[in-house]
Amino acid sequence: MNDLIVLSHVKRVSGEEIDVIIENGKIAAVIPAGEGKGDRVVDGHGAYVSSGWIDLHVHAFPAFDPYGDEIDEIGIKQGVTTIVDAGSCGADRIADLVASSRLTKTRVFAFLNISRIGLARIDELSRLEWIDKEGVLQAVKEYSEFIVGLKARISRSVVGDSGVEPLRIARELSGETRLPIMVHIGSGPPDIEEVIPLLQEQDVITHYLNGKKNNLFDAEGRPLDVLLDAIERGVHLDVGHGTASFSFQVAEMAKQHGIGLHTISTDIYRGNRVNGPVFSMSSVLTKFLHLGYSLEETIAAVTTNAADWLGKPELGRIQAGDRANLTLFTVDQRALELIDSEGERRMTDRVIEAKGVVVDGEIIKCEIRS
Repeated sequence: MNDLIVLSHVKRVSGEEIDVIIENGKIAAVIPAGEGKGDRVVDGHGAYVSSGWIDLHVHAFPAFDPYGDEIDEIGIKQGVTTIVDAGSCGADRIADLVASSRLTKTRVFAFLNISRIGLARIDELSRLEWIDKEGVLQAVKEYSEFIVGLKARISRSVVGDSGVEPLRIARELSGETRLPIMVHIGSGPPDIEEVIPLLQEQDVITHYLNGKKNNLFDAEGRPLDVLLDAIERGVHLDVGHGTASFSFQVAEMAKQHGIGLHTISTDIYRGNRVNGPVFSMSSVLTKFLHLGYSLEETIAAVTTNAADWLGKPELGRIQAGDRANLTLFTVDQRALELIDSEGERRMTDRVIEAKGVVVDGEIIKCEIRS
């Protein structure tokens, strides 16, 4: 006989209190608070429950230093039940990432770097011969359930003299594989005005709130026409906070002009997890509460919005019959200093803190630094 676990008196982000009953790794029922009966009752008073958080941009291949980390360190221990590695590996090493993902509790997907060497070097697109088209096609065919898109980092330090040509090649590969592209934007050249028009519906701009000169807003803080046109085409905006790609001031410009909020992601790896400015998914989400987004908007950006982009809406809901894929968190009233990638500091008094996850019926406590 399977044990029944009851998460009692947990709250949806709307504030509605519910009991969630879990049996054999699945959600057996979602019922009014206090009505659940089971073998193990977990008192959830004061805690929120959402579908498991999804981080659309991480680096989870520890062999590549400095841009790597252990999967569960940036997954379940952060309150994140699903991560998407954002191009750490190209065709040369994607099999290794797939193999390591099978040994973890965190669900893993990946963007395949169009450079076969991936982040073995940080100028992986500076030589066009490193883009092995046949290798890309073979990897996508072999790992079709794992690879959700292609990754092209299009900024000066990555492409060198290659300009936007790697992105044009990525566009061709996207057509052949029917996979979207995630494009990293940063310092130019190439100019952002050359990059964004090459993106299509379902493609992802990551780092869209970066504070570099070559960003998506003009000197007066208005969104560039190329950004507005891209949104109209259905291009997806992803935060990708990272060490150097999130600015409070740019985020305020975006909010002022009604840009976003599609997905919030961390671009986390060991260095910015331990030393900041990322620290954790909770810390990044707290920044968006501080910016004035509602709790519903903020959590949707790591649940329903991300699940819908992945084409897996079941990952973004709490519904009887689905696998138990949940995140438990609180919103605490306490002071916390926040820091962006530009070194700007802000004080907040509302802090999101992941407390645990439920993965296939197992409740796992989080280990994070806010």
